[in-house]
Amino acid sequence: MLKNLKLEDDGYCFACGKKNPYGLKLSFIKSNSKVLSEFTPSDIHQGYKGVAHGGIISTLLDEAMIHAAVFEGFSPVTAELTIRFKQPLMIGETAIVEAEVVKYNPKLILTKAKLLRKTDQTVIAEANGKIAIKPVNGVLR
Repeated sequence: MLKNLKLEDDGYCFACGKKNPYGLKLSFIKSNSKVLSEFTPSDIHQGYKGVAHGGIISTLLDEAMIHAAVFEGFSPVTAELTIRFKQPLMIGETAIVEAEVVKYNPKLILTKAKLLRKTDQTVIAEANGKIAIKPVNGVLR
């Protein structure tokens, strides 16, 4: 199925699409071997009152790991995501998500990510990901 899937960016990605009116509109930069983005949740991102929803935190971590693979030149899709939640992210509190490629082989990229409170670098959540590499013109990239 993956080899027949056409991966296209139309600007409507929930996490990073600039055209998506409901999206997070994340922008990533590369710094050394990591990719970084900032995010400040608002009321529309909450689970319990004043607390960012765990699904939003999961999305931030997942998207960062995908971008880490993209910055390495791959066309990736998430195959597995493991998350450890450590602290709540409060509404209005800015966080930094960072991710990097740990290693890769011809079919799979191993990644890791962290969501940190910007003010004091407290770890809010950590993730490990297995990212599948999509073949492009018959070549894995």
